Amino acid sequence: MKNALLFVSFLAGFSAFGQTWSNDVAQVFFNKCTKCHHTGGIAPTSYMSYNEVSPMSAAIYDAVNQGHMPPWPPDNNYQQYVHDRSLTAVEKTLILDWILAGFPEGIAANTPPAPVYTSSTILGNGDLTVQIPTYMSKATSTNDDYVCFSVPSGLTQNRVIRAIEIVPGNRQIVHHALIYVDPAGLEVTDSIGGNCASPSNSTTKLITGYTPGATPMVLPSSAPMKLGIDMAAGSNVYFGMHYPSGTYGQYDSTKVIFHFYPLGTTGVRQVTADPIIENWNFTLPNNQTTTVNAQYALPAAYPTISVLSAFPHMHLLGKTIKSFGVTPAGDTLKYVNIPNWDFHWQDFYFFKHIQKTPPGTIIKGTGKYVNNTGATVTAGLNTTDEMFIVYFHYMVYQAGDENYDMEALMSASIDELLPAQQGPLMTFPNPFSTSTQIVYANSKVGDVVSVSIYDYQGKLIRQLKNTETLATSGLTIEWDGTTESGADARKGIYFVSMTVNGQPFTAQIIRN
Repeated sequence: MKNALLFVSFLAGFSAFGQTWSNDVAQVFFNKCTKCHHTGGIAPTSYMSYNEVSPMSAAIYDAVNQGHMPPWPPDNNYQQYVHDRSLTAVEKTLILDWILAGFPEGIAANTPPAPVYTSSTILGNGDLTVQIPTYMSKATSTNDDYVCFSVPSGLTQNRVIRAIEIVPGNRQIVHHALIYVDPAGLEVTDSIGGNCASPSNSTTKLITGYTPGATPMVLPSSAPMKLGIDMAAGSNVYFGMHYPSGTYGQYDSTKVIFHFYPLGTTGVRQVTADPIIENWNFTLPNNQTTTVNAQYALPAAYPTISVLSAFPHMHLLGKTIKSFGVTPAGDTLKYVNIPNWDFHWQDFYFFKHIQKTPPGTIIKGTGKYVNNTGATVTAGLNTTDEMFIVYFHYMVYQAGDENYDMEALMSASIDELLPAQQGPLMTFPNPFSTSTQIVYANSKVGDVVSVSIYDYQGKLIRQLKNTETLATSGLTIEWDGTTESGADARKGIYFVSMTVNGQPFTAQIIRN
C-alpha cells in the first residue's frame, strides 16, 4: 500500500479523466459508509465531506481492499438479505482506483447532497419506552465492557409488537445492544465484572438488536402481510450492552421504543424468535481448532414454517458459522454463512425472500473456533465462555410467503409519523400519496442547487437536481414519488437533502 501511494503525485495529473469525489465517489460513501462515519456516529471519524475523507485515504484503501469496511459479515453469494450494506465489486473498484489516482476532489459544487442523520428517533415516540439507568462505561484501553440490565416494562396488558427502535443514549460508545423480552421477570441486572453477554433463562427471548448503522426492526404491518410479536403484560426488557475499549468514563442510557398494534387488531400473524440451533455441551481445548455442530429436526407433525431471519451468535473465539436446512426432498435451504466471524458485528439478517421450511427439515449449524487463550474454554453465558447459537424469526407458513419482497413490505410499514418541517425548506402535501412540492423560497438567481431524496437508511432514492444554476428566484420542485429507475418509491419516511451554493438544508417527508 505504501509503495502504491508513492505514485499518487504522478497519477494525479491524469485524474481529470478519471473518478472524482464530487462526481463519482461521494455518493458511494454516502450510501455505504456514513451510517457509522458521521458526526455523533460510532465510528471515530466522519466521512461526510471530501475534507474529512481525503486525509484518511491510505487507511480507507486498506480497509476497503481487505474487506474490513463497511462491515457486512454474511456471505452474499450464500443468501440475500434486507438492508445489505456491503460494497459491490464496482463500488469497491471505484474507491480503490480513486485513491490510487490521488483522490481528486473534482468540482466541489458538484458534490451531491449528503444523507440526513439525526440523533433522535426515526419512528417517533411509539407506545412504550423502556430505558436503562444512566451507566458509565468501564471499558479500559485494553478491555471491552459487557453489561446486562433487566428493566420492568410496566406493561399492564398483553400487546403485539409491530416495530422496535433501539436508540443509543450515546451513539459514540454503544457498539451493540441485544434486546430480549423476559415474560417471567426472572433476569437480574449484571453491571459488575464487564463480562455479561446473555440471559440465564430459556424463557427470555431475543427479539432484536442494534449495531452501528442499523435501522429499526419494522415488521410488515399491512396487507398483504401483517406480522407481530407478542409481549406479555408484566414482562421485563433485558438489555445486553457492549461498550468498546477506550470508552471508560463515558455515560450511556440506551432506550428501546416499542410500537404496538392497536388493541383489538385482527389478522396479525405471530412471529416467534427462538434459538433453534444451539449446543451447550462442547469444550475448546487450548491451542486447538475445534468444530462444533448442532441440528434440529422439525417434527413431521409440525406445520410448514416461514423463516424470516437468522441471527448467528458466538463469542470471541469463533471464526466461522453457518446454518442451513435439508428438506425431506433433499433440497438445501441456505440461511446464513459468516466466513469471518466478528463478535463486534452481529445482527438479525432478514431474508429478502422468506425461506419456506417444510416439516421434517433438518436444520443444521456448524461453527469453527480457535482457542489460544492458554486455558480450556467451555460453553457458557459470559464473554469469557463460548456460545454456539443460531436464532431465527419464523412463523407458520401461508401459501405465497416465499414470493413476497420483504424489503418492500418492511419499508412500506413506516408511515405513522408526521414529518418535522425544517427551516426555509418546506414540502406540501406532507404526507403525500402521488406527488409533493419541495419549496425553498429564499433562492436567488444564480444560486447553484442540488436536490436529492434519501430513504431513512441513508440510501439514495432520486436525484432531482444536480448543480443546476437557477435562472429565477424562488425554487419549487415536484417529486412524483418515483426512484431513479422510474419505479414507484415505497411507502415510508424519506428525507429531502438540498444544497444551495454548498449550504445544506433538509426536510423529512412521508409517502403513504
